Amino acid sequence: MALAKRVAEAEMTRNPQAWMIDFNKTPRWNYTHGVVCSALLDLWEATGDERYVKYVKAYADTAILADGSVGFNYKRSNYNLDHITPGNILYRLSATYGTEKYRLAIEFLRQQLREQPRTSEGGFWHKKVYPHQMWLDGLFMATPFLAQYAVFAKEPAAMDDAVKQLLLVAEKTYDPVTGLYTHAWDESKSQAWADPKTGKSHHFWGRSVGWYAMALVDALDFIPEDHPQRAAVIKVLNNLAQSVVRWQDAETGTWYQLLNLADRKADGNYLESSCSAMFVYALVKGVNQGYLDQSYMTAVHKGFRGLLHQFLAFNPDGTLSITQTCSVAGLGGNPYRDGSFEYYISERVRQDDPKATGPFIRACLELSKAN
Repeated sequence: MALAKRVAEAEMTRNPQAWMIDFNKTPRWNYTHGVVCSALLDLWEATGDERYVKYVKAYADTAILADGSVGFNYKRSNYNLDHITPGNILYRLSATYGTEKYRLAIEFLRQQLREQPRTSEGGFWHKKVYPHQMWLDGLFMATPFLAQYAVFAKEPAAMDDAVKQLLLVAEKTYDPVTGLYTHAWDESKSQAWADPKTGKSHHFWGRSVGWYAMALVDALDFIPEDHPQRAAVIKVLNNLAQSVVRWQDAETGTWYQLLNLADRKADGNYLESSCSAMFVYALVKGVNQGYLDQSYMTAVHKGFRGLLHQFLAFNPDGTLSITQTCSVAGLGGNPYRDGSFEYYISERVRQDDPKATGPFIRACLELSKAN
């Protein structure tokens, strides 16, 4: 808990206003804001410290317009799943403050998902600019929001849709040899990064699998006990957990940028902090909630020690930083990202990245519950 607070306070010191998260110079509404602000709300609930909720509320109050539409850089016509993620904070803000524009904003973001372009089987396109493609990242970006919406609005069809997304991407990206899931799948099989027979991308990018692991445990918070496919979601989580532990680095307890390629360290593959934090979080939450067997705590403790030893840095001003985070990775676009080994190891590595700090805070909080 103390570490969670120190990392949170360092993040708030670096970013006096939440829109600054992720090194932004102008106000932004993006998934990284959702990741950190959700973690801060968890910390508020765990500690009762109002600073955390006030920081998050100030962000929402600036971003959400009076009619409930999202301002800043949001544009619905982009159909970008990344822009759903910050909506997760609105449920708790709405429940706490009762402000009408929060409820309207939840409905505003829900409407994007109603209109979101889909694959032939109903899977959300990751973004309009990535047609026919499901990315593991997108499951975290949209499904916890959608599953919570189903409870919030008493809309069972939304729950069925959220569950369908989680199971469909598992079916399309699963690799039986490694037990892992590839970064993305292209239904059209037209992208240069896609296997021409299966449509799957070729590599198991750590953070994409981490996003999916977090999507599963976070969506399960809302999937009812009697939902006919809840057991199927838990089964996917168990398979993923087993495979993640299989590819955990034996020496450090952390995970590689490309999960199954520890033998290519000499070629530039590296231990990466965001996926390591995500896996620790998803595993310990899975155990705490009863989805995963208690035996996974061995990997959790090993992973958490690895996070502290490999990635935690103490700054001269007394703040904490998390180092060794891949700044970004995607597929396609312009310039074109080909999904090769060389591509994934070429993206910039940095510290103080919200994609590591948010999951680290949440991992600390889940560990404090386990202990």
